[in-house]
Amino acid sequence: MAVMTQGRPLLNRRLAEFGTTIFAEMSALAVRTGSINLGQGFPDTDGPEEIREAAVRALRDGHGNQYPPGPGIPELRTAIAEHQQRRYGLSHDPDTEILVTAGATEAIAASLLALLEPGDEVIAFEPFYDSYAACIAMAGGVRVPLTLRAPDFRPDLDALRDAITPRTRLLLLNSPHNPTGMVLTREELTTIAELAVAHDLLVITDEVYEHLVFEGEHIPLISLPGMRDRTVSISSAGKTFSYTGWKVGWVTADAPLVAAVRTAKQYLTYVSAGPFQYAIAEALRLPDSYFDSFRAGLRRKRDLLGDGLRAAGFEVHRPQGTYFITTDITPFGEKDAYAFCRALPERCGVVAIPNSVFYDDPDAGRSQVRFTFCKKDDVLHDAVGRLRRLAS
Repeated sequence: MAVMTQGRPLLNRRLAEFGTTIFAEMSALAVRTGSINLGQGFPDTDGPEEIREAAVRALRDGHGNQYPPGPGIPELRTAIAEHQQRRYGLSHDPDTEILVTAGATEAIAASLLALLEPGDEVIAFEPFYDSYAACIAMAGGVRVPLTLRAPDFRPDLDALRDAITPRTRLLLLNSPHNPTGMVLTREELTTIAELAVAHDLLVITDEVYEHLVFEGEHIPLISLPGMRDRTVSISSAGKTFSYTGWKVGWVTADAPLVAAVRTAKQYLTYVSAGPFQYAIAEALRLPDSYFDSFRAGLRRKRDLLGDGLRAAGFEVHRPQGTYFITTDITPFGEKDAYAFCRALPERCGVVAIPNSVFYDDPDAGRSQVRFTFCKKDDVLHDAVGRLRRLAS
């Protein structure tokens, strides 16, 4: 009991800084004020009808209504392996090198819990997706930010090289990057891979927006020389198929890494989303035309909202991928994005997210505001009309 008593305050101190997520706070504000929610990244339409019907069919046929296998149903693991082979030329054994999780968030948490020891340093791009900092803290790690700076948010690879110390255990990468929309180039990925090999580092890659690259291409780091046995590649179905509530994610990696992550994962959710796993197995086998059309539709929405934000007076940083546009509010004579976002619903009936909450150094993103464009066209047009009030 003495160890547990001593450990609890330490855990509390590590997690006390996080509190309620910014997404919960701003989504509640949207409901309270009746505002258009361009803060949290969830679509306002469902994905393909045939995939929804596949889930209904699984429910009716009794597939997945009881506990599915711990690693995920064989049908989905096979479909993931086929997807990786077809899209990227990667070969994975569905029985030992693929693990199904409760969304990418659980995959990230389980990977960090499995691969970190207390005091290990984790280098991650700043601004962070919000769960990264919390999961690193829960695993007892120490986060080391590599700051991405406007306007292009490219990583400073010399700074990355300098940030690596004997305590560095792991790199946590996100490309396409949320919230900035930056997509790593082959040259950048090659340098990162060389550093990981030279310093014997593990890498976790969050690739949930892999099918939403508007400029450039998505290249899994695990496909580069020397990275197969040191990379945990993570993705999910929510962003690609517009069923974010189903929470179906996965890990692909060498068998020893998957075994380690599975050991941690089994004490988190154990299993989840049984019937939905059958539906996502079918979704991953959709023809390339689905993925191409999906990407083209989101690119058009990006441009619709981006043009509207620019016309409303924002400085707009055009994203290469994801659901999100990062803007700057200094043209309005304002510098505090958090205060701006708190007041925005009352000013014009729109909710957005202040990027400053994603930084260890809030000053680095103090004037940045993130908007999502994964909404119906009429919603985006309405939001743009409301935001134009800021310029009047």
